[in-house]
This record gives sequence, C-alpha cells and structure tokens, in this order.
Amino acid sequence: MRFTFPMAFLMLAASAGLAHADLMSGEEIRDAVTGKRIYLATPLGGEFPLYYQRSGTVDGSGEALGIGRWVRPTDSGRWWVDGDSLCQQWETWYDGKRNCFKLQRVGENKLRWTRDDGYSGSARIGD
Repeated sequence: MRFTFPMAFLMLAASAGLAHADLMSGEEIRDAVTGKRIYLATPLGGEFPLYYQRSGTVDGSGEALGIGRWVRPTDSGRWWVDGDSLCQQWETWYDGKRNCFKLQRVGENKLRWTRDDGYSGSARIGD
C-alpha cells in the first residue's frame, strides 16, 4: 500500500467514530464547506488547509500552519456531496481514489469527521 503525505497525517489522527444521530445532513455539509477553507488538525499540532471552492474543486495548497510550512504538499481535485457525505477525489493523493466523510459539528466552527474507511479526526472551518 502506498502512503501519501495527507494519508499519513490522517492515519496518525485516527480516533473513534461519530455518533450517528449527530451527523450533518448533505445540505448542512454543503453550507458548511462551500467556498471555505477547512483546516484539518494534524497530530503534530499544526493544521492542514483544504479549500472547497464553489466550482467543485478542492485545493490542498500546502499553505499550512505547523509542519506544513516545511513540507508544503500540494494537490487539487474535486469535491461533492453524496447523500449525507462529503466526498473528494484528488489527482495524486490517495492514488486518486475517491473518499467520503461523515461530518459532525462540535461547536460553531469545529467539525469531527469520519472517513468511509473508519479513520477520523477533527477540523475547523475558516473563511
């Protein structure tokens, strides 16, 4: 199995899944991420930003806080909402495979996510 930069970070951030009753709906997900930067928490104390553009493009520009300042990974792909899941597919990250996430709001600008393979973590919604 080939690991890429964001996969390694997200694997280190793995934790328990979300309670089903607290999950965001597709409409809530769309409203929360469209046109926003979502900052994924990393286990080393930094954040990694993903920009969910209105056009359906997602940008992992590498303009991260913490370790991302030195590593500066970058990729782009597309994102969409499928039912009550946020899905994305990168050009090279995750070998270009589609991943979907269930989201839960845990504060005004904080999210918990669980990827379809069980990995989970936290994020904050920026501007």
